[in-house]
Amino acid sequence: MDFIDDTKTKMRKSIDSLIADLTKIRTGRAHPSLLDHITVDYYGAKTPINQISSITAEDARTLSLKVWEKESIATIEKAIINANLGLNPVVKGNIIRVPMPQLNEERRKELNKIVRQYGETAKIAIRNIRRDINQHLKKQTKAKEMSQDEEQALHSKIEKLTAEHVEQIDHLLQQKEKELMEV
Repeated sequence: MDFIDDTKTKMRKSIDSLIADLTKIRTGRAHPSLLDHITVDYYGAKTPINQISSITAEDARTLSLKVWEKESIATIEKAIINANLGLNPVVKGNIIRVPMPQLNEERRKELNKIVRQYGETAKIAIRNIRRDINQHLKKQTKAKEMSQDEEQALHSKIEKLTAEHVEQIDHLLQQKEKELMEV
């Protein structure tokens, strides 16, 4: 049963990676996690923005960053601009407001293509995990460490796990695509 738990863990990590990638894709709505992956040089160390400021959604279309140290404001502003998210922060005192520009139809379609690419990458990762574990099971059967019946039972469980995770990926992609196409 160690094989099943190990496989579940690896596949779950692939799903988590996909979720992290999907949260980076802007949908036109303000969400604090949109800036999570952006880091700034803070006293010589690369530090995530959310560790040197508090990020909140002021309204549906505006993020607000309350920067704890005034000296960091320019660095944070530059990092947001350089993150290639199409965002233009506005500084007012020690608060940075980040308005979310409206997405046009063409940009929504481009983002949907990117979403599908992320999904395909995740599916490939899931299938590679399945292939690796199946090869390992065959080696163990050849080495007489497991019977063919045990191998077949584990193989069936792994196929079921693979199908469940691919289905979960498809569901995540549908949600994100629907979210992107909302006006």
